[in-house]
Amino acid sequence: MDRTSAECTVSHHPRHRTALLAVALLGAVTACGSGTPAAPKAEEKPSRTAPARSGATKGFTLVATGDLLVHASVIRQAQADAGGDGYDFQRMIRAAAPVIAQADLAICHMETVYGAAHGPFTGYPTFKTPPQLASAVKSLGYDSCSTASNHTLDAGPEGVVRTLDAMDKAGLKHAGSARSATESTRPTMMGVGGTKVAQLAYAYGTNGIPVPKGKAWLVNLINPARIIKDARAARRAGADVVVVSMHWGTEWQQAPDKLQLALAKKLTASKDGGRRDIDLIIGTHAHVPQAYEKVNGTWVVYGMGDQIAGIMPDKRGQMGSAARFTFTPPTAEGRAWEVKKAEYIPHAVDNDPISLVNLPRALEKSPGNPGYTSALSTIQEAVLSRGAKKDGLTMGR
Repeated sequence: MDRTSAECTVSHHPRHRTALLAVALLGAVTACGSGTPAAPKAEEKPSRTAPARSGATKGFTLVATGDLLVHASVIRQAQADAGGDGYDFQRMIRAAAPVIAQADLAICHMETVYGAAHGPFTGYPTFKTPPQLASAVKSLGYDSCSTASNHTLDAGPEGVVRTLDAMDKAGLKHAGSARSATESTRPTMMGVGGTKVAQLAYAYGTNGIPVPKGKAWLVNLINPARIIKDARAARRAGADVVVVSMHWGTEWQQAPDKLQLALAKKLTASKDGGRRDIDLIIGTHAHVPQAYEKVNGTWVVYGMGDQIAGIMPDKRGQMGSAARFTFTPPTAEGRAWEVKKAEYIPHAVDNDPISLVNLPRALEKSPGNPGYTSALSTIQEAVLSRGAKKDGLTMGR
C-alpha cells in the first residue's frame, strides 16, 4: 500500500469541523460579503441532450462527480502516462467521458490546489497538483468545478491564485474560492439552451490552516445564512436553477452525519416568495459513497465519494458515483424547475495502472468480475440507504 498517498481522518480535525458547523447552524457566524453580486455572463452552451427550439426553453441534464484527489501515486501515474515528460491525466479519467457526453452540463470537484508550473508537486497531507489536471478535466467536457475544500489553503493564497488562473486558462469555470473580494461576490453561471444555472460551493473548514486576516473571500466556508443569501443573489442575477456543492460530512462514514442531515433540511426548506432557494445539493469529502435523498422535495446527494484517488487504507476510498439529474422547465412563471429523472452511475478505481472504471459498463464486458461486483454492491447499499429508490432514483450507465 502506498502510505504516502493515504488520506488520514485524524489530520482533518473532525472536532474542529463539527464545532464550526454547529456554530454555523445556530446562525452565529456572520455572513461574508455584502451587496448584490453583479450578474455574470453565462457562457451559452447548446443542449447536448435536446436541440433548442426557437422561442422555447428546453430541459437539460446535469452530471456531477466526486473528489479529484491527487495523491502522490496519482501524480506518478500522470507522469508515466505522459512518457516522463510532463503530466497527462486524461487516460486516468477518460472512463467519465461517456457519462459527460450524455449531459448538457458537467460539474467536478477539484479537491486539491495546484503547484507552480514546474513543481514541486506533492500529495498527502498538503497537496500541490500539476496544473495539467485542469486541461484534462476540460477536455472530457466538464464545465465547472467546485474548489472549496479542506485543502483549499494547502499552498496558501498563492495556491488559490495558481489554481483558478490555470482553470481560467483551460476554460473551466469554478466556484468556492476566489482571488479577490469582488470575485467572491459573483455567482458562477453556466448557460445551456437559454437556461442559466448557478453553482455555489462551500467547505466545512481548512484542516486548521487559518484563513488570512481580511481574506475570508479566499474560500467559502459553510454558513447556512450565507448560503441562502448567496442563492437568492444568484436568483436575482438571473439563475433559473441553483446548484450548491457542499464539502461536508465525516470521513470514512458511509451514513450522513447529523450535521449533514440538519443542513440539508435547513437549506432545502428555505424559500423566497414561495419558490425554493436551492434546486440541488451535491456533496463531497467523506471519501466513501453516501446516500442520495429527496429532502423537502429537493434532491440531496450527501456524498459522491472519490472520482480518482490513490490506494487508500479503506478500499471504499476508490469507490463513488456520478450523480445525473434531468431538469424540466417550470409549468408557470415564477415556479421552480423540477427534476424529472434522477440517476446514479457507480464507479471505482483500478490500480495497475490507476484508472477510473464505469462499473455498469465494465460489468457488461466482464460479467461476474468479483472486484467490480463487490464495489457495485457497496455503492448501491450506500446510495439507496435513505430510501431514494422510492423517490425514483435509478442506476444509469
